[in-house]
Amino acid sequence: MRYEIRVDGPLPRALSEAFPELDSCAVSDQTVLFGHVTDEAQLYGLLARCQSLGLRVVELRQLPG
Repeated sequence: MRYEIRVDGPLPRALSEAFPELDSCAVSDQTVLFGHVTDEAQLYGLLARCQSLGLRVVELRQLPG
């Protein structure tokens, strides 16, 4: 499954490197992390990592196919 995680604000390079399994891009005043997530445990791990780094998740969605 592919997912998209939108976080508030631009993501400094050092923080984007904390998500090596995801790609990222800046969209206006947000950063979009996206990529393949193997299972629910990995998804919850990614969200926990966002929280531990102080990132505010504004949207999470599963991408089609």
